[in-house]
Amino acid sequence: MRRIAKFHKVSFEQFQSAYEGVERDLVEKIYENIKLPRRATAGSAGYDFYAPEDIKILPGEIVKIATGIRVEMEPEWVLKCYPRSGLGFKYRLQLNNTVGIIDSDYFYSDNEGHIFAKLTNDTKDGKTVEIKAGTGFMQGIFVEYGITMDDDVTEERNGGFGSTTK
Repeated sequence: MRRIAKFHKVSFEQFQSAYEGVERDLVEKIYENIKLPRRATAGSAGYDFYAPEDIKILPGEIVKIATGIRVEMEPEWVLKCYPRSGLGFKYRLQLNNTVGIIDSDYFYSDNEGHIFAKLTNDTKDGKTVEIKAGTGFMQGIFVEYGITMDDDVTEERNGGFGSTTK
């Protein structure tokens, strides 16, 4: 198995910027408890991302989660993020973009490559999703990719969502 990536926490300053208007002491406590993604077993493909704080999502509600995580990976690899299968199965919990794509050059962006997740509780049964801090809510799988023979892109990224199509 090739080792192609390493997870890091974003700086406290970057994390705090996602909690505008929240007391610094509370943000520091959340930040200190961030767990780096890990595989649950030797046979697991996905790296579990853990909730940095308690999360409650009412039916039909959408929440944005600042994970506090960034990932450094070799070029020609991508991290694809999905909801944990158990949460999707039990609650119909979904990522708003269906699959999160974290490119290798995102790590070097001004926002430090801070990975966010936007989740929707799309239940048809009226169930509220409650995820305790430190519980896995999303999984990321590393995938190698290729490019076309005539690809001549030289642009460099410096941003997050939608920054590569501007």
